[in-house]
Amino acid sequence: MTVRLYTFFRSSAAFRVRIALNLKGADYEAVAVHLPNGRHREADFLATNPQGTIPVLDDDGTVLWQSLAIIEYLDSRYPEPRLIPLEPVARARVQALAQFIACEIHPLNNLRVLRYLRAELKLDEAGVARWYKHWIAEGFRGFEVFVSQWSGGRYCFGDSISIADVCLVPQVYNARRLECELTPYPTLVRIADRLRDEPAFARAAPEQQPDAE
Repeated sequence: MTVRLYTFFRSSAAFRVRIALNLKGADYEAVAVHLPNGRHREADFLATNPQGTIPVLDDDGTVLWQSLAIIEYLDSRYPEPRLIPLEPVARARVQALAQFIACEIHPLNNLRVLRYLRAELKLDEAGVARWYKHWIAEGFRGFEVFVSQWSGGRYCFGDSISIADVCLVPQVYNARRLECELTPYPTLVRIADRLRDEPAFARAAPEQQPDAE
């Protein structure tokens, strides 16, 4: 069976899925889709994912998209280590943390939004940077509080890696790349810094990808 991941090295959503695949020990073929060049808008890719977004997972002909949905699928397909708890309250809280990043923070700062700010709203680079940093601060402020309440200090929730950690590490990576101020979020930084050196996270890092520029 062949597992293919359509990915772009700098996509935080694809970064999440690469981490999950590595944690599960799943072998996969990475297929680079260059977003800045518009590869995701070409007809053959749109035939695979009409939404024109990445990541896309093709598991022996079963095609899935949206990173959180893919990770939930992987949690069923490869049950260990479990990234989404079975206990109902823990499951809800871990998924809420993951959605906090994937649905509240990340969509405001992804490539197509930043391009719209530049091309249509005519913001200069300083204006785009202010936008990006504002929404990171808005999101991380609340995330820091939740994680401080629910974390044992090593992970975002409880005492093991979860889908929340899989979402946090790429978001902190991007925040640093865009020079966001992270001093107000010591818990998030401590967790992300510890996890980024774990083999599954380190192998998934953007600079380790074949299509890294």
